[in-house]
Amino acid sequence: MSQHPVSILGVPVDHNSTFLTGPRLAPARVREAFNSESSNMWSELGVDLASSESWTDVGDVDVAGVDRATTSQRIRSTAIELIGEGTRVLSFGGDHSVSFPLIDAHAQNYDDLSVLHVDAHCDLYDDFEGNPLSHASPFARLMETGRVSRLVQIGIRTLNGHQREQADRFGVEVIEMKDWNDAMQIAFSGPVYMSIDLDGLDPAFAPGVSHHEPGGLTTRQVINLIHRFEGSLVGADVVELNLHRDVNGVTAMVAGRLAKELLGRLLTD
Repeated sequence: MSQHPVSILGVPVDHNSTFLTGPRLAPARVREAFNSESSNMWSELGVDLASSESWTDVGDVDVAGVDRATTSQRIRSTAIELIGEGTRVLSFGGDHSVSFPLIDAHAQNYDDLSVLHVDAHCDLYDDFEGNPLSHASPFARLMETGRVSRLVQIGIRTLNGHQREQADRFGVEVIEMKDWNDAMQIAFSGPVYMSIDLDGLDPAFAPGVSHHEPGGLTTRQVINLIHRFEGSLVGADVVELNLHRDVNGVTAMVAGRLAKELLGRLLTD
């Protein structure tokens, strides 16, 4: 089983959040859960993350005191630099706005990149509350670049008229939660970036998010999706942990578990 080098990157940003802030505090907490002695460092598919010398934590993107546009530029340039060094990137957000520059950096380095997106929301707003870089808009900004081959969204349960129009405009494949079944085969022909917004899970499993949307995926369903989708995983992020709303650290531990499964696959795909 060959291993690819992977860099873990924190992206402590929430100035593009709506309703609540808090996700900027998440990267440190996800790292803590990821390394918690309450569990071990094996992925479920048999990768011993503790003994691997192929991954490293490179710390956080420095975004202190800069504006929204500069923040996005710094995230993109940091990811491009890491990819250019031959490493795959696993990022801990931050709100979902960080995914636009992260995925765009990958799309500039991987031809025919597809995106697998888990979320309660499509995040396709053209311009939410006057902020085109809002965490409600990253996938509109991404699809406007023309650099992404496919965008498949799973767990969606908040579609409104505008976002349906946007999905049609960009050719987004939306699998609403009401239509999901565990037998679905999700397949891609080339490189894949996976973005997991923790509110894609039902709040019973992940209460520590800003936007509770009942009726979502279970932790088991998301782990199975990480394991089973067809394609080569080349980058990923876990976003929208809000510590102000977490209960006994449950959501942080979910994020840590998902990160282990993503890292195991990034190392070996």
